Amino acid sequence: MIRVLKPGLETTVQDHGRYGYYSIAFPPSGAMDFYSYTLGNLLVGNAKTAASLEITYLGPELEFLCETIIAITGAELPPKINGVPVPQWEAIRVKNGDLLSFDHLKSGARAYVAVAGGIETPPVMGSRSTYSLSGIGGYEGRSLKQGDMLPIGNMNNKSVTPGVTIPAQYTPHFRKTSEIRVLVGLCSYRFTEESKSLFFQTEWLITPDANRVGYRLKGERLAFVPREQPFGAGSNPSNVIDNFYPVGSIQIPDGIEPIVLLRDAVTAGGFVTLGSVITADLNIMAQAKTNEKIHFTAVTIEQALAAQKEMMEKIKQVEERI
Repeated sequence: MIRVLKPGLETTVQDHGRYGYYSIAFPPSGAMDFYSYTLGNLLVGNAKTAASLEITYLGPELEFLCETIIAITGAELPPKINGVPVPQWEAIRVKNGDLLSFDHLKSGARAYVAVAGGIETPPVMGSRSTYSLSGIGGYEGRSLKQGDMLPIGNMNNKSVTPGVTIPAQYTPHFRKTSEIRVLVGLCSYRFTEESKSLFFQTEWLITPDANRVGYRLKGERLAFVPREQPFGAGSNPSNVIDNFYPVGSIQIPDGIEPIVLLRDAVTAGGFVTLGSVITADLNIMAQAKTNEKIHFTAVTIEQALAAQKEMMEKIKQVEERI
């Protein structure tokens, strides 16, 4: 078991996600930074789908009530065992009674604590991921609180040696301005060509409205192609007849303050969407935070698939090395 002494700002149980329920309005949830989460599981010998803890901005304080192996990946959030600094991206042995805490965030936004065996909360619709908007999954469907007791499961499939690390070429680096690739589509036809160009020329600022549901951005106002609004779309030119929202889609209400919809977002609505962040770069979005900047670049479907393949190949290479 793991006892939560301090919960941090927003610490939740997350795994690979909840799939197959989009049609009934349940998004996948799951780890925002899939890459860092997966490498954490590999470091402790877990199945790649085992549940971990996702930490946002401010780390928790955790007491381990058994001996086990852990790994901290993702954002640069310096960890300490019993007050002594320990490395990230490395398998670390903890003993019964050890305390894990964190220093101040240095870069990135979300860190992951993987534990050998995984966090064993009850699965809901095939996943242990927390979806707090509906109060399901994770630990009682919510962020952790002081006094929570987290059971450790048995989803480890190999023994690992403490001290094993992820080679530097596989660990991400987080910047103040993130370059994010976008597949243009969905309702992009609603924007003028000048506005589509402006979207990709603008350096967008992440506002305080940035969480697992989505990131609201501030920058330039975009213009729409004039048309007579169809029945049911409302009077604002940014309104469309109800549309699906893939994870990563970029909706632009009224042409201002784009919202990048993320892993806990609603699945449909009536706002225009210019395109979607490619899957590989959702990991980068997850590590950007308030008052940092985003610059978007348009790519083709072939480039998006190649980026996804490259990410999965990196995970495979790490798995072969551990």
